[in-house]
Amino acid sequence: MDDPRRVLWGELPNPQSNPALFHFDFGTHSHSHSHSQPISAIIHGTPGSPVDAPSRYRKRPGKMKLENNGVASPLPTSAKPSGALHDAESGSTYDSVEHVLDQHVPAALLPQVKRILYGSNQGASPRSLDAVPEAPLDAPLDVKGFAFYAKPEQFRAPRLATIGLVQHSIKADTSEPFSVQRRKILDFVGGVAKRAAGHGVQILCLQECFSMPFGFCTREKVWAEFAESAYTGESVVFCQELAKAHDMVVVCPILERDETHGDTCWNTAVVIEKDGSVLGIHRKNHIPRVGDFNESTYYMEGNTGHPVFHTSYGRIAVNICYGRHHPLNWMAFGLNGAEIVFNPSCTADGLSEP
Repeated sequence: MDDPRRVLWGELPNPQSNPALFHFDFGTHSHSHSHSQPISAIIHGTPGSPVDAPSRYRKRPGKMKLENNGVASPLPTSAKPSGALHDAESGSTYDSVEHVLDQHVPAALLPQVKRILYGSNQGASPRSLDAVPEAPLDAPLDVKGFAFYAKPEQFRAPRLATIGLVQHSIKADTSEPFSVQRRKILDFVGGVAKRAAGHGVQILCLQECFSMPFGFCTREKVWAEFAESAYTGESVVFCQELAKAHDMVVVCPILERDETHGDTCWNTAVVIEKDGSVLGIHRKNHIPRVGDFNESTYYMEGNTGHPVFHTSYGRIAVNICYGRHHPLNWMAFGLNGAEIVFNPSCTADGLSEP
C-alpha cells in the first residue's frame, strides 16, 4: 500500500485534494484533579487543506512568490498529492491517522499505540464523541469531538468546559478586494459559530490570523493591509458580536496594527468574554525563521509575556502557532495558572511537518 507514514508524519494535503483531518495542539486543565466531568471539544473544519494559505508557493533566492495571481496551480494528476491514502491491494482509502491505525495495528496493541501518540487521560486515551453535523453551510464540515476526564475531588464540585476549535480555508480568491475576502471568511465563521453554539460550545478558538489569507509565506507587503486594531478592528467587533449572541468566550486571533505605537504589527490573539468585552490580548512570542520563510517580515515578537485570562468558563491562555515548539511556553502558561491552553495555528504546505 502507499506509505501510511505520510498520514502520520508526512506532507500535508494539497488544498484541492480530498478531505483530511486537521491537527490541533491544546492543553486541558493543569489542575485536572478538580474535574470529574469530561472536558469536551467540538472541532470544526472544511475539506481539503488543514491550513489556510492563499496559494502554493515556490522558493526563490530570498523570496517566495504566489502563482497564477494567488490561485493554486493544479498539479498533474500523477503528481497531485491526495488528502487520503489508497491501498491498491485492498482498495481501502485512509483519510486520517486514526483510520490507518485502526486498520493496520493489531487490536491488542492499538490502545498502547494511541496512548504513546496521544497521551493518557485517566489511564486511557481521550474518548471520541459522536458529533453529527447539521445541514451544511456553503461547504461540508468535518466535525470531531473528544472528551477528557479528570479524577473527582471529595470537596470541590466538578466543572465542565466545552471548547470548540475552528480551522478553515479561505473563502474567496486572493485576487478579490481584501474587503470581500475578509467578509466572506467572517460570514462563514459566523455560521460555524452558530453551529458550535448548538453543540454547547462555551469557548470558541479560531485559527491564527483567521480573517485573512496566510500571506506570510510570500514576503509580499500587501498582506499587511489586513492588519487591524485589537480593540476596534472589524474582525474583533465581529467576534464580540458572536460572543454576545452565543454566550461564549471567543479567542480571536488577528494580525494586529498597534496604532498607538507607530503602527507596529503583531500576531495577536484577542480574548473576548461572553458579554462581548475584551479581556485582553496576547502577542505571539516566537517568530518562525525557516530558510526563506521569515514571518518577521510582517510582525514583531510579542511583548505580552505569558498572560492567563480568567473567563466565565475557566482560566485560559493562548500559545500562538510556532510557540508550540518551545516547551517553556507551555510551562509558563501553566505556572501562571492556565487551565486550558489553546494553540491557534495556520501555515503553508510542508512548513510545520516534524
